[in-house]
Amino acid sequence: MWLLRLQSVPRWAGTEKGQFKDSPVDEMMQALLKATIKETGLDPRKIEDICVGTCHPPSPAYASRAAALAAGIPHEVPISTVNRLCSSGLMAIRNIAHAIKSKEISLGVAVGVENMSLNARPTPIIAEAVDNNSQAHDCIQPMGWTAEMVAQTYKVSRRKQDEYALMSHTRASQALANGTFTEEIIPIDIRGTVISVDDTIRPGVTMESLTGLKPVFPDWGDATTAGNASGIGDGAALCILTTRERARAEGMEILAKWVGCAVVGVEPRYMGVGPIAAVPKVLSQFGLSKEEVDVYEINEAFASQFAYCVEELGIPMSKTNPNGGAIAVSHPLGMTGVRQVVTGLAELRRRDERILCTSMCVGSGMGAASIFVNEAQSRHSAKL
Repeated sequence: MWLLRLQSVPRWAGTEKGQFKDSPVDEMMQALLKATIKETGLDPRKIEDICVGTCHPPSPAYASRAAALAAGIPHEVPISTVNRLCSSGLMAIRNIAHAIKSKEISLGVAVGVENMSLNARPTPIIAEAVDNNSQAHDCIQPMGWTAEMVAQTYKVSRRKQDEYALMSHTRASQALANGTFTEEIIPIDIRGTVISVDDTIRPGVTMESLTGLKPVFPDWGDATTAGNASGIGDGAALCILTTRERARAEGMEILAKWVGCAVVGVEPRYMGVGPIAAVPKVLSQFGLSKEEVDVYEINEAFASQFAYCVEELGIPMSKTNPNGGAIAVSHPLGMTGVRQVVTGLAELRRRDERILCTSMCVGSGMGAASIFVNEAQSRHSAKL
């Protein structure tokens, strides 16, 4: 796999001044594909399929197809889009991986992309007969409402949420200062400007500054703030998947192995608890214990659900989001599923460790999780 990511500013804090705020998803995707082809030397004629995970842009299949063609991908290469909300990027990887495993193709590209500055979450509209079902009604409610429901039901205090948020902000700020994210980001050219650094991270966040913030959903609860929730971001990420045999034959560097994926449903009112069901399911599918996982990347949609998931799963924070998460770096919905894989595998390489588990809650009441293995590790084991 070749794994790359880009990211931009959260609109959540009201800035609306990020470096991609005026760049629609097709422009970001075109720039990322062009940069990838140049950087890797991949012959675009060898791509057999592309799958794009994205949620809210209008006509996403048309826009993605146009972006690929404009990037120099031949018209013979087909494309599709997938929308499973917050896990869309991970589903794009899954779709290409499944196509390879079934031998329909042997090389494909998975993309995750979203511009939430231009395409915010639309308000879902359902028929009255459907809305009369309580779970159907709950599944279309704003995500902030579900965050407050988790906080209230599972007794996740404002203090605890701010503590987890501070950890995310601090870790991401340190990673940015240390240049940790550099290896994950490929510079792209947008309208003559080369963009190569995240602009979402806010250095200098303190517990005092977090506790001073007002709740953003006072109609539903008083725990969630702009400082302990994921930012609304813009960005794109990409990976190339192929068979081991083809990679070796064509001299491609194998960075990681996709092992498999699990998707679950949970009660819509408590959407954020999805990883609590998804992580054990994917671990059991491949005979892994939670202790055997070296790095976890779990999406920080809201500090309420993230804190509850981490503590219920019983996974150490030393292994979880070691360079911060979406609270600090934002959550462009379609991008996140790929971004977390990129970030997690880069951390495995730095640690010379082996197994990544990535997971996220999913809007409407779902969860997803996936396992990857670091192929660049110097110490190998037979498992997986």
